[in-house]
Amino acid sequence: MIVCVNCNTKYNDNEVIYTCKECGSVLEVDIDIENLDISKDIFDCRKDILWKYKEFMPVDETKIVSLDEGGTPFCKCDKLGSELGIELFVKVEGSNPTGSFKDRGMSVGMTKAMELGVDTVGCASTGNTSASLAAYAARAGLRCVVLLPSGKVALGKLAQAMFHGAEVLSVNGNFDEALEAVTALALEKHLYLLNSINPYRLEGQKSIGFEIVHELGWESPDRIILPVGNAGNISAIWKGVTEFYKAGFIDSLPMMTGIQAEGACPIVNAFRKNTMDLVPTENPETIATAIRIGAPVSSIKALRAIYDSNGFAETVTDDEILEAQKELARKEGIGVEPASAASIAGLKKLVAEGIIDKGEQVVCIVTGHLLKDPNTAINACVEPIEIDADVDALKKVLLNK
Repeated sequence: MIVCVNCNTKYNDNEVIYTCKECGSVLEVDIDIENLDISKDIFDCRKDILWKYKEFMPVDETKIVSLDEGGTPFCKCDKLGSELGIELFVKVEGSNPTGSFKDRGMSVGMTKAMELGVDTVGCASTGNTSASLAAYAARAGLRCVVLLPSGKVALGKLAQAMFHGAEVLSVNGNFDEALEAVTALALEKHLYLLNSINPYRLEGQKSIGFEIVHELGWESPDRIILPVGNAGNISAIWKGVTEFYKAGFIDSLPMMTGIQAEGACPIVNAFRKNTMDLVPTENPETIATAIRIGAPVSSIKALRAIYDSNGFAETVTDDEILEAQKELARKEGIGVEPASAASIAGLKKLVAEGIIDKGEQVVCIVTGHLLKDPNTAINACVEPIEIDADVDALKKVLLNK
């Protein structure tokens, strides 16, 4: 069933609904963990994709729409970890089919769309959601409409949405305004909305949490750190690890730690005041376009995940983000878009502030691939060295290092 996170009103799981009719709050899917009657050993013999955990996905498995998302690299980063005095793992979500973690949620959300029999899907996006939705709509054979804030979407993401056949509408406004517009269309039944306000989207994204504890031998890390934009992912991962905890698969839970850019940090501001009341950031601005969101729709879920896990929330500057992006690429070989690097920048800041203890086992989520935002990557590098096609010229350059 679907349950309101605020007033606990319950709804049928076949009802097309995005927010509570009683109080207007966001919803989540409630899974009856106690009656699943499943052993964790069953997952070991299955293909390493999201759907290996299909018993925890509340959709009709005969309708699955998938591009084999999930099963992303879980890299132990000894160089960075040693410098910071921690045991560090990085979950590389840029290895999903369209290059971001959004594919997990889109697979489950699109499967629900097929189950409901809709013919048009849509979203507002800062880029990654639109890229993913377009690909999965093409896979499902459904019409796809995406609204993007004009001039605010990285080229790699815009190219994906257009190339996969989405009808792309450029909105003269920011993401929050685009989301408000497309939500109005969804409420009038013109399309099925697949932003993270749709509770089935987050059901797919919770599989990140499943994979982390499975990779660690059915143990929870001390802490999971991730970028926060619209705030669905931090709450989804917390839901995932909590479900495995309730199922008896793990014995402890991680501290959920969210990182926002200084120019778009309403959740951090609420955390600093120890409140659930969110004051939106007007005109959010950051180089990390994927988290340039001033009024995150999943703020209640995100703040509860942070508070309930004894976690933390912090901001980082654009300069700190870009430095962390470069450091992760050059020390560990992992190339990520700027928003992804917020988790690494936040990790460094929290270690320096003493919030993260020496020896902690930490998992950082990096959410999107480097080539999602190629311009930022190119601008961060020096120009190539031009030489003649000559061995002596090449030697001169090599010996000069």
